[in-house]
Amino acid sequence: MSYFPQVEKIQFEGKETRNPFAFRHYNAEEVVLGKTMKEHLRFAVAYWHTMTQDGSDPFGMAINERSWFGKSEMETAKNRVEAFFEILEKLGVEYFCFHDVDIAPAGESIEEFMANLDEITDLIKVKMDETGIKLLWNTANMFSHPRFNNGAGSTNDPEVYAYAAAQVKKGLDISKKLNGQNYVFWGGREGYETLLNTDMKFEQDNIARLFKMVIRYAGKIGHKPQFLIEPKPKEPSKHQYDFDAATTMAFIKTYGLEGDFKLNLEANHATLAGIRLNMNYALLVNMGLLGRLMLIREICFLDGTRMSFRRMC
Repeated sequence: MSYFPQVEKIQFEGKETRNPFAFRHYNAEEVVLGKTMKEHLRFAVAYWHTMTQDGSDPFGMAINERSWFGKSEMETAKNRVEAFFEILEKLGVEYFCFHDVDIAPAGESIEEFMANLDEITDLIKVKMDETGIKLLWNTANMFSHPRFNNGAGSTNDPEVYAYAAAQVKKGLDISKKLNGQNYVFWGGREGYETLLNTDMKFEQDNIARLFKMVIRYAGKIGHKPQFLIEPKPKEPSKHQYDFDAATTMAFIKTYGLEGDFKLNLEANHATLAGIRLNMNYALLVNMGLLGRLMLIREICFLDGTRMSFRRMC
């Protein structure tokens, strides 16, 4: 079944084309400075913006109409995989990335969530084998559910900490299964509103403890993608522990993680921190901790649908 039968594979037609479903400037095979454009611009489609966001905002309900909704959450998740790979193939994109909750429903228990992830990643692997499309990176969403209101790695609740560790463990198993190139951490709830009720050292020690368990487990299963921390300030915590490149780099150095962790820089996150991307970039180049530079572009369609592209350098 085709979810986009009206759209053929997108081709390069030049800047004079009037075809709205054509590349005007991006010619994948054009050689620039000794490399093809597709080698310079390693586009990856983000699962969350493209497939799972529903067009809602703090003031309104979902507005996006999707053609892949099924009779159950799992049927929808399976249909979504089919639609996603159709998009990737028609765009000629060779990479993708996702959070665990993007691809599979969380269910009523962690056991059900893990079973759902197994079933959906089985289907994703089939599609990857069929198309040659690769997993650039995956990650665990440890910020959306209310359990993570006071942090995941930084929490002082042992049950929440154990749940977070289980999600990351499963994420690494999935990364091995799908041959992921990178594994990303973004501390969406790893921060604080005020130091009056925060034990900063305890919380950062806890995060580092989680990361060191990750390193050991990756060695145990024989799969070690590049671990990346993505600095992102004020979203949502007022004071994030991964505020910018400098604070994240200090954390990595303090806890002796520089042999295993690098940074995933996103241009707009530097803007949120009130600094320029080139400052973050220069810091990491000087310290040898630059993992990936990520530039996000979103295409907004008339129906409110967004498609997110992440260009990895």
